[in-house]
Amino acid sequence: MAPSSGKRRLDPDTSRALIARLWREEVRHHPRRILLALLCTGLVAALTALYPVVIQQAFDLFAAGDGRIVWAIPPAIIALTAAKALAQYGQAVSIQSTVLRVIEGLQNRLFRALTRADLATVARDAPARHAARFTADAAAIREALTKAINAVADVLTVIGLVGSMVWLDWKMSLVAALLYPIAVVPILRLGKRIRRASGGMQERVGEAAAALTESFGAARVVRTYRLEEAEERRAARLFADLRASLLSIARTRASLDPMLEAIGGVAVAAILALVGWRVSQGEGTVGEFTGFVAALLIAARPVRALGSLNAALQEGLAGLARVNAVIDAPRSIAAPPGAPALPPGAGRVAFEEVHFLYEDGRAALSGLSFVAEPGRTLALVGPSGAGKSTALALVPRLYDPSAGRVTLDGADLRAVSLESLRDAIAYVGQDATVFDDTARANIACGRPGATEAEVEAAARAAAAHDFIAMLPEGYDTVLGPGGARLSGGQRQRISLARALLRNPRVLLLDEATSALDTASEAAVQSALATLRAGRTTLVVAHRLSTVRDADLILVVEGGRVAESGTHDELLGRGGPYAGLVRAQAFVPA
Repeated sequence: MAPSSGKRRLDPDTSRALIARLWREEVRHHPRRILLALLCTGLVAALTALYPVVIQQAFDLFAAGDGRIVWAIPPAIIALTAAKALAQYGQAVSIQSTVLRVIEGLQNRLFRALTRADLATVARDAPARHAARFTADAAAIREALTKAINAVADVLTVIGLVGSMVWLDWKMSLVAALLYPIAVVPILRLGKRIRRASGGMQERVGEAAAALTESFGAARVVRTYRLEEAEERRAARLFADLRASLLSIARTRASLDPMLEAIGGVAVAAILALVGWRVSQGEGTVGEFTGFVAALLIAARPVRALGSLNAALQEGLAGLARVNAVIDAPRSIAAPPGAPALPPGAGRVAFEEVHFLYEDGRAALSGLSFVAEPGRTLALVGPSGAGKSTALALVPRLYDPSAGRVTLDGADLRAVSLESLRDAIAYVGQDATVFDDTARANIACGRPGATEAEVEAAARAAAAHDFIAMLPEGYDTVLGPGGARLSGGQRQRISLARALLRNPRVLLLDEATSALDTASEAAVQSALATLRAGRTTLVVAHRLSTVRDADLILVVEGGRVAESGTHDELLGRGGPYAGLVRAQAFVPA
């Protein structure tokens, strides 16, 4: 994701491009709602413009002693206000309906971009920072859209009121038209300041959300190590930075309304003096004077709203720029156009002189080469940081090698479609992923469209059926956020059932039992034996019970293979593997 995009000053051309893109990709897809909003908006503006005329007629009738002031004007006012009230309701509902649909579409596109983005791009920022795009940025865009659409109503209202003023006194209307634009220059300057401040504020929101998520997720460590005060100090600093950013925006916004109020007051006072002088000279009636002043005062609110529009637009455009930066982020993990599907095969995985560099230039793999034969289990062992998990991540193309290549059944992974490649692979990691959904849905996502019988068969094979059946609603029980209703071993068996249902050519196991106690590990190992049977398995583990039965063990050091063989062969050599065993790196829990 392109960071700090909100801190850039967007020039007018960029702003226009952002608005045009939003119209093209989201807004124009809701023509009926837009038409209804415009219809209601036009009615509100037209009915508002009639107010000064009614007032003028009322005062002239009153001055003339005409009886219609009693029986004609009150019903006209009631009908006018009732009609305007209905139009205002329709306007508010249709505008919000349109805006919320647009925001929903934008959020869906943003989520789609993040779920399909390169893993490195998503992992670069904390999840809470990404979440801020859907909340803080979306809120800023929503406010800007709402005010922009309401601005159409304000413009039409001002046009209608100007028409009334011209009809009542065209000479004074020219004077009013010259006075109000004086406010434009300071409004534009304040808008630029607000856009800059908005970028900093959104960054502070993301930092605070990320820190809170991290702190609450580490609640056990915080309490065990008595880090409460340190976390409170860190949070206090973040909250202070956030307060300063919000206050900066609040100060700039706060100066806008008083400025408009003062400028409007000067304009109204000047016009009142001139209109009053003209009436005293016999150049108009009391009704015309009153109607003109009423139109002028009624116009003050929509003019002030138009003045504050620029500030909201600056924040909304800054948020929209950040969202578009995520949506437009280039993807390096992609199949070439028209890439063929993965060819049929038994699951032979080959690493050919594979190198991998982190973004900071550090080497994770340095010429790693090996072959995992179909139907056999290959284990990668070695010290932390040796590149084992990185090697596993290259198989489903979560990352691509910096040099060398990885093949599956003879096909270079970068030359086949991603969909066919990932459909041939199942992954089970140390932290079993369980979604806040039913047990059935959690297993079935391994192969969408699987029947209930197939889901249950996979659960039985993974030794998960018995505990699922004991849940309050069986397979239809919602497992809670992160599988909160289940133990660690049960979550892992749900994950294994998902992998079994997928029936992959290649199974990737990354520390799949390292977080389990002995009893849970025994149940999971039994399920793993079922899962590994007849398919190529790549295992990364630190437990002897997981790797000792592997057909081939590779000891990885410094990103390359230091030695290879079976468990007994490696022990007999007395090399690095034997040293790891002696150091109890593989003692079962």
